[in-house]
Amino acid sequence: MTRVLALLLSPIWLLAACDGSKPLIQREPKDAAPFPAADRPVASIVSARWSNEEARDRLNEAGEVMTKADIRKGMTVADIGAGEGYYTIRAAARVGKDGRVLAEDIVASVRDQLAERVAREDLANVSVRLGEANDPKLPPASFDRVLMVHMYHEIEQPYEFLWRLRPSLKPDGLVVVVDADRETRNHGTPPALLKCEFAAVGYTQVDRDEMPSAGGYMAMFRATGPRPAPEAIRACRTK
Repeated sequence: MTRVLALLLSPIWLLAACDGSKPLIQREPKDAAPFPAADRPVASIVSARWSNEEARDRLNEAGEVMTKADIRKGMTVADIGAGEGYYTIRAAARVGKDGRVLAEDIVASVRDQLAERVAREDLANVSVRLGEANDPKLPPASFDRVLMVHMYHEIEQPYEFLWRLRPSLKPDGLVVVVDADRETRNHGTPPALLKCEFAAVGYTQVDRDEMPSAGGYMAMFRATGPRPAPEAIRACRTK
């Protein structure tokens, strides 16, 4: 089990050498340029479990979301804020042995529990990794779909997060957001605010539908045009 977990948690890119030498791959410094703060409350992370999986399956939540997002065999999917892995496990089955799923969470203990589940269920097409609050740490040009289910309202720095997410998408890749239509302080995101914040970083909303089975709505976004300079991004005003 220890060896399997080590493989699951191994980074996709090389990190700095232990002897203090410079990294083989240079990363952009986190404070390279200013990003605007979100002009809204940020919900706290209250639990890795949004609801029990049996209840969600009775409503065919994941099935409806993945069908609407056109997730197919052979695709590469990122599950951001994966928690206990409800979508991770089902996306792995949907993309099949020729597809890949990367599950990411920012809470180390949650990441470890999910890695144990992935190892226990012998999901060879899933890898698990630890991200950061302002950076999902995804490899570039890799993903057909990025899932963000009931977690967008918990992102403390949405403009920086979305800016750093953009390069991970394939040219026709989509970001799929599922959230509740309520104020962010109440663990939701009003659809107009979501659309505005994505647009500020150069994403175009390509679809939005009510999704009662998932407790809210589902919106999909595509990165369009050049990625804006951080200092050119303007925060969406909620008042």
